[in-house]
Amino acid sequence: MNTIIRTTDSENVNMEVVNEAGAVIKRGGLVAFPTETVYGLGADGMSGEASDKIYEAKGRPSDNPLILHISDLEMLDKIVCEVPPKAKILMDNFWPGPMTLIFNKKAEVPYKTTGGLDTVAVRFPSHKVAIEIIKAAGTPIAAPSANTSGRPSPTKAAHVIEDMDGRVDMIVDGGDVGIGIESTIIDVTGDIPMILRPGYITKAMVEDLVGEVLVDRVVVAKTIEEIGGEYKPKAPGMKYRHYAPKAELTMYEGPIENVIGVINKLAVETISQGKKVGIIATDETKDRYESGQVVSIGTRRDEASIARGLYGILRDFDTMDVDVIYSETFYDDDLGQAIMNRLIKAAGYRIESV
Repeated sequence: MNTIIRTTDSENVNMEVVNEAGAVIKRGGLVAFPTETVYGLGADGMSGEASDKIYEAKGRPSDNPLILHISDLEMLDKIVCEVPPKAKILMDNFWPGPMTLIFNKKAEVPYKTTGGLDTVAVRFPSHKVAIEIIKAAGTPIAAPSANTSGRPSPTKAAHVIEDMDGRVDMIVDGGDVGIGIESTIIDVTGDIPMILRPGYITKAMVEDLVGEVLVDRVVVAKTIEEIGGEYKPKAPGMKYRHYAPKAELTMYEGPIENVIGVINKLAVETISQGKKVGIIATDETKDRYESGQVVSIGTRRDEASIARGLYGILRDFDTMDVDVIYSETFYDDDLGQAIMNRLIKAAGYRIESV
């Protein structure tokens, strides 16, 4: 497949590019485009055949649900049975933005889009390019992250091109994204909202508006066993190894002095075996590592900077061709939970206490 690549400014949107992308979606094709979280791989979410193309392009398991992206609330009325009162409060405060809500779906939404579930995940993005492409397509767009399944999510067009060139009809380059991790997913089908995937919208922010909020066990799981083999994901990216670099990644948790000491020792031992080592540090610790390819993910004073740098760093280690990666952990607040959720899956649940 010959992939068309077009460029547009994320603020002054090129409507010729938008209309071309909308036309591709209308005819059942695939378009990768930027959102405020990560780049998405879009297709007509109301077409099971188009959704199949997403799974094929990504190599994604078909029981992994897709998120429908809308550009106005009229689209929501066409795909969900009802909007509970607490969902309305969250929508009023966080839409457009990096929040996905799980509703009971209408029959018109194909099961191929929802991974066989009677619920549907919906997001109203705030990125201007994304909104305009959805409008041009005239349909809710199913759009998981625009990477091959299991790889780090793309935060710039170059990442998309690396994974998707030749697999999709069109890539829209709108520059680097702003947030860098996927949306918070909240199930609003029950009496008490439940966070199924942590993100930029934190548990504390949700609780301030609607009171008690539950957290799915898969969010905090540190082992596959804690998830359970019977688990059927209602949210994307929560069951399988995800976001992973090519090298084996192991995380170390505990007092930072212990973590630095253990990683320094392991790095020396691993390098002596003829292997290349990557180390994920922070601005505060990067100068304390004595060997290996040391990269700062950001500063602990601003965890949003860590979120923005996460996927790019994992891809940079692929470019460096390292054999193993050792990483610090990040538990400082609710955004730290989102960062750790991604890193634990990238590590395949390899996390050691020191």
